[in-house]
Amino acid sequence: MRWPSRILSALVVAVLGAQGSVADAQGMPVATRPVLDEFLGPAGSLPNPDLWAFDVGTNKKYHWEKGSLQDYTNAPDNVRLDGNGHLVIQARKGGSDSVPSYTSARMTTRGRMAFPYGVVSARIKFPTGQGIWSAFWMMGLNYDTVAWPECGEIDIMEIINTGTKYHAALHGPDGSKRGFELTAKGPIPDLSAGFHKYWVNRQPNTITIGIDDGALAKFTRDSLKGNSRWTLDQPMFALFNIAVGGDWPGPPDSSTSFPATMIIDWFSFEPMAKG
Repeated sequence: MRWPSRILSALVVAVLGAQGSVADAQGMPVATRPVLDEFLGPAGSLPNPDLWAFDVGTNKKYHWEKGSLQDYTNAPDNVRLDGNGHLVIQARKGGSDSVPSYTSARMTTRGRMAFPYGVVSARIKFPTGQGIWSAFWMMGLNYDTVAWPECGEIDIMEIINTGTKYHAALHGPDGSKRGFELTAKGPIPDLSAGFHKYWVNRQPNTITIGIDDGALAKFTRDSLKGNSRWTLDQPMFALFNIAVGGDWPGPPDSSTSFPATMIIDWFSFEPMAKG
């Protein structure tokens, strides 16, 4: 997807300017017009700071992905523009074979922009490898005040170890610490072989997740059972990350190739049509 620069400029100004967003009660801007980021800029630089921020620190301290091994940074070794219209996130191995260490990046629109009903999408080439856990996902903008799982989470796509199986999910509150989980998963031609468009279409009480031109799963409020509560209609912020290890993928091994590289061609939001 390559839009003319004049259209891109109009979209960026419309959304990030004063007329393109409204402030939510949480203080985070909520997009009211289309957003498109094609990650244009000099090689080695960070993406647009008006739209993107970074979670930085150790997983041991913040417990971001259960049991994962990486420290998140915003250093160029882990996240940067490539100068050719792509955003690169890399998980790297350091230390020694006997005492390895890992660094990666977790990029988010949290605090910068949340997205209401509509379609959030990105064109991505995902990495694979034993112990590699990469994701494109969203969380509710009230995360800082009510925490997880009350805020709700949408996993648009998680790639665990191999690109030949897709994982999508919803998370939310049900009165327990872990909350509820609705999942969609299954075999698929190797997603790591090239770029694909991953998307979520949020409408009132309905969430549809897909790849390219096909839908993979449709979830509705009526899908919930028991004490589960649907908190997924609020504006949500977007995230991209690569975790290393963790309870789900298991640790990397001698077959794992580093750096593990996620390449994002573009990110977009299209508001739900009115009327």
